[in-house]
Parts: sequence; C-alpha cells; structure tokens
Amino acid sequence: MTKEERAAGVLAALKAEYPDAECTLEEVDPWRLLVQVRLAAQCTDARVNQVTPALFARFPDCRAMAAARVEEVEEYIRSCGFYHGKARDIVLTAVRLVEVYGGQVPHTMEELLTLPGVGRKSANLILGDVYHVPGSVVVDTHCIRLSNRMGLVDNMKDPVKIETALRGLLPPEESNDFCHRLVLHGRAVCDARRPLCEKCCCYPFCKSANP
Repeated sequence: MTKEERAAGVLAALKAEYPDAECTLEEVDPWRLLVQVRLAAQCTDARVNQVTPALFARFPDCRAMAAARVEEVEEYIRSCGFYHGKARDIVLTAVRLVEVYGGQVPHTMEELLTLPGVGRKSANLILGDVYHVPGSVVVDTHCIRLSNRMGLVDNMKDPVKIETALRGLLPPEESNDFCHRLVLHGRAVCDARRPLCEKCCCYPFCKSANP
C-alpha cells in the first residue's frame, strides 16, 4: 500500500467516524481563539475553556488586553501552567496587533509568525479554523504520533517536515479537518500507551497494525 493509498483510507475512515471535526477550543473570534491556542500549550483544551471566560470578561478584546498589566493577566491564567511566559506573550501580541495590524489578527503565515509565542502549529490552526485557508496542517502531539504510527510519514519527529509531508498527501480542502479528527481519534482510540487497535476505524490502513 502506498502512502497515498494509506492516507486516502485513513482520511475516509476518520471522516466517517468523526463527521463533525471541530477544534475543541471553544472560541471562534480570531483574537480570542489566538489567546486560547497560546494557553493550550502544555495544557488541556478543557482547562483553557474553563479559564478564558473570566479572562475575556475582564479583557474583552485585543485593545483591552494591550493595555493590561501582565501581572493581572497571570492571575487569570495561572492554572494553565507556564503562566508567566503565556501572560507576557498574550499582552505583547495584543500590543503588536493594535500597533501594526489595527487590532486585527493577520491572515498569512508570515505575519502570524511575527507574533510573540506563535509558532507554525498555532498559525496553521488560525489559518484553517478562522480564515479557512486550504492546506493548513496543524501538527500537534497527536498528529506526530498517529502519522508515524499509521505510516503516513516515516519515523519523523520534526513538525515542519511532518507538515510538509502531510500537505503532499492530503487534499488541501480536507487537511484542517483531518488534523482535528486525528486529535479526536488520538484521545479516544489511538492512545500513546495503549492504542485500542481492535476498535480502530483505521485498522485496515495502519502500518503498525499491518506491518
């Protein structure tokens, strides 16, 4: 089975198993989702969803956050972990958005990567979920693990290389939803320690299950 055939099989199986592929972070506003993505680093989406309503009640938009004291933001996000760096990045990002982009979240990879704390994973999520840019591939821990385990990539750990490889295998219009489905599947079935292969919809196409 070629990688292209394997990818097509996995794509179809996941699409049937998880028809509603959505980001598990709850915000849809570009600025608020960008904040949630930064908070989600080494933290669960569920925790972020619990923390941000109070944060956004105090700082409802980008301009309000740009005027915030980092120390106050820290108190709202403390339970998300690494709150010193996250609070600093969020405030500095808000300042840059106000000063450079008129308070709007930019819609290109190059511009997004100039924002403090924003890497390719975060940028691709914003591009895919907010701006619906075809070919957006969000490479998180689930994507890295499942792509290697299923044989879509060959023992790759570099997120940028995995992003490039998957972009070459997936239809551009399907890539963003595919990555969300990998997250759902990684949490429900293809666990890091004990994958439930007997329950896996991707079993026929998985290289680990069919070496």
